[in-house]
Amino acid sequence: MTGDTVVPDVGSAGNAEQKGLSRADLAADWCTQFDRWFRDVVAAALPEPTAMVVGTADAAGRPSGRTVLLKRYDPEGFVFFTNHTSRKGAEALANPYASLVFPWFAVGRQVTVTGRVGPVERAETEEYFASRPRGSQLGAWASPQSQVIPDRDYLVERQREVAERFAGTDPVPPPPHWGGLRVAPDVVEFWQGRANRLHDRFRYRRTEQGDWIIERLAP
Repeated sequence: MTGDTVVPDVGSAGNAEQKGLSRADLAADWCTQFDRWFRDVVAAALPEPTAMVVGTADAAGRPSGRTVLLKRYDPEGFVFFTNHTSRKGAEALANPYASLVFPWFAVGRQVTVTGRVGPVERAETEEYFASRPRGSQLGAWASPQSQVIPDRDYLVERQREVAERFAGTDPVPPPPHWGGLRVAPDVVEFWQGRANRLHDRFRYRRTEQGDWIIERLAP
């Protein structure tokens, strides 16, 4: 292959006019605004409405990203669960800042978040883990997430061993290296697609004094 591949300028809200977002439309706080939009995407029956891209970086600042599922949100932040020895878990604990992206492009919207990340209380992890299907509970024990493995048979055998280990135990307890991470936002941005790339962007930003302000950003 030679030369550059030119990507056409297409995408959500590229030319079609959509309902805009004004300052008067916004809730007073980011959590209420997020809840409004989240309920909208659930009502629109988008596939995987809780899917979000989590960005982390290692101690040297090298970034990585992946898609995970949001499990809880409240004024304290956004919570997801993972193996803390995985790449995202290890990076989040070594360099405690993260970003989130909710790509709701089917409805012409996106939410981005940046803030500090840290583990939730163990009781919260245990409560959530107990609600998971048993197969998922066993899988959390079986998979050495992000580690190199020889083949799929290795995972199947690990799953069999774990199933035998916890036979008769209900619910299966969470592994000590598995738990929730909460991203406590400093910034939450709401993006509404508009025609001709003149999108509406509003940012809720925490000041150094701990207050929140709302700012309109150029697209």
